[in-house]
Amino acid sequence: MLYELIAVVRPGKLGEVKEIVRTAGSLILKSGGTIRGIKNWGVFSLPKRTRKHQAQHDNGHYFIMRYDASSRIQDDVRKTLGLDPRMIKFSSVKLGDGTLESLSKIGGSIPWDTREEF
Repeated sequence: MLYELIAVVRPGKLGEVKEIVRTAGSLILKSGGTIRGIKNWGVFSLPKRTRKHQAQHDNGHYFIMRYDASSRIQDDVRKTLGLDPRMIKFSSVKLGDGTLESLSKIGGSIPWDTREEF
């Protein structure tokens, strides 16, 4: 299945963001999944102030990753990111309806300002 992960990491060091992406990516690749695309969106204000791990956050460093993996691998990625104290929020959604025809229309590039039609 094709998944899209949108994650918000506490702002500050780009190295932390890279390390989190590397951790999630290595979980996917070691389990036989494929990463279609990764995009760094940078630091933006959060929609509302968020409290996570006893700290208040107004801003967050956003990144997005598209990957093909089984649902078991996707659960492992979610568990790993949920335990990482550097994460503020993340969401993972399944793209397409699972048929090869619909998945072939979804590319690896992740545009920021345009809407994709599936």
